[in-house]
Amino acid sequence: MTVVGGTARIDARFAALKKEGRAALVTFVTAGDPSPEASAEILRALPEAGADVIELGMAFTDPMADGPAIQRANLRALASGITLKKTLAMVATFREHDTETPVILMGYFNPIHAYGVEPFLEDAKIAGVDGLIIVDVPPEEDDVLCLPTMASGLSFVRLATPTTDDQRLPQVLANTSGFLYYVSMAGITGVGSVDASAVDAQVKRFRASTDLPIAVGFGIRTPEQAEAIAGVADAAVVGSALIDAIAEAAPGGTAKVVEAAKTVTANLAAGVRRAERTDKIIRNQL
Repeated sequence: MTVVGGTARIDARFAALKKEGRAALVTFVTAGDPSPEASAEILRALPEAGADVIELGMAFTDPMADGPAIQRANLRALASGITLKKTLAMVATFREHDTETPVILMGYFNPIHAYGVEPFLEDAKIAGVDGLIIVDVPPEEDDVLCLPTMASGLSFVRLATPTTDDQRLPQVLANTSGFLYYVSMAGITGVGSVDASAVDAQVKRFRASTDLPIAVGFGIRTPEQAEAIAGVADAAVVGSALIDAIAEAAPGGTAKVVEAAKTVTANLAAGVRRAERTDKIIRNQL
């Protein structure tokens, strides 16, 4: 069997889920939290528990778009000795057991700049990374990272927000691949609750301009919220709820941490799979 990677692996996963008539569960964890060893086991356990796509956070000292839960996860990971090179090695180890689940690195440009863009992209591709979400590199700076990433065969996933108007949207979509990540509320991660009706309206607006799958994150913490978003979007993204469970279980050791991550993921996955897609019939006829 030919193993696909990069953008092709992401596209294949969303195409398969579209045939199933359901949305994806995208789970976010921070590499190295609470330790590199536990983090690697969590990563390996997530797909079995129901994660369809994994976002793996690259630990950074100043995660400005993230709330307290993920900020603390970054600090725990850095204290445990995680580095960007070790994060890539973690993905490479994951690929020894799983060649189908997309893994997208999420974070900030500074660590990549320090690593070097070209060597980072080369090493990321070798490791089995499929795409990047870099929250502090705007479309105006596409030549810095976005275009080299896409040229290497990896996806560059853009963020849209409630303030992304129709004038700005074409710039956001111009060099986006894999999927569009809609940040459902202004502010940082881990605060507030998602409004499914407001998300529905925005998703419909985006779909008029792109055929890319649309993932929705920020404000999704419960299976019921995941179910609501899975009914109107192509993916529900959950981070802080999973990070909180990991932090709470950390004093009990690796086995407790992995079990906690699996339990939260399984519950969220059940919510996503219960969703009745409002667009299912229409999209399957296209």
